[in-house]
Amino acid sequence: MTGHHPDDREVLDPEDRKIITLARAARARTNAAQGACVRDTDGRTYAATSVALPSLQLSAVQVAVAMAVSSGVAGLEAVALNGAWALAETDRAAIADLGGEQIVVWLTDPAGAVVERIQM
Repeated sequence: MTGHHPDDREVLDPEDRKIITLARAARARTNAAQGACVRDTDGRTYAATSVALPSLQLSAVQVAVAMAVSSGVAGLEAVALNGAWALAETDRAAIADLGGEQIVVWLTDPAGAVVERIQM
């Protein structure tokens, strides 16, 4: 797994920009700690936020992966995570469990600016 800190010259693919926007919008809509969006190998997207209930705590990535799994997804292409400065090991594991080839993870700040690109 490799990390990459992008600079201002990096141009994002429109599909990657879309999941970054969806992750940010999900987080903003609910005022959650994190927002995430995953794109499956068919191009479908699943946006979610972190869950913080007294009896249930899930990261936004875990919720988005669970939504994809419950829809019968065979694998992932990309993940965007808004509001986290690092990818937690539990999130890495959830992404790896669902699998896919050359999965890209975009970490973004609350405004949606890319902080890091991780190749899994």
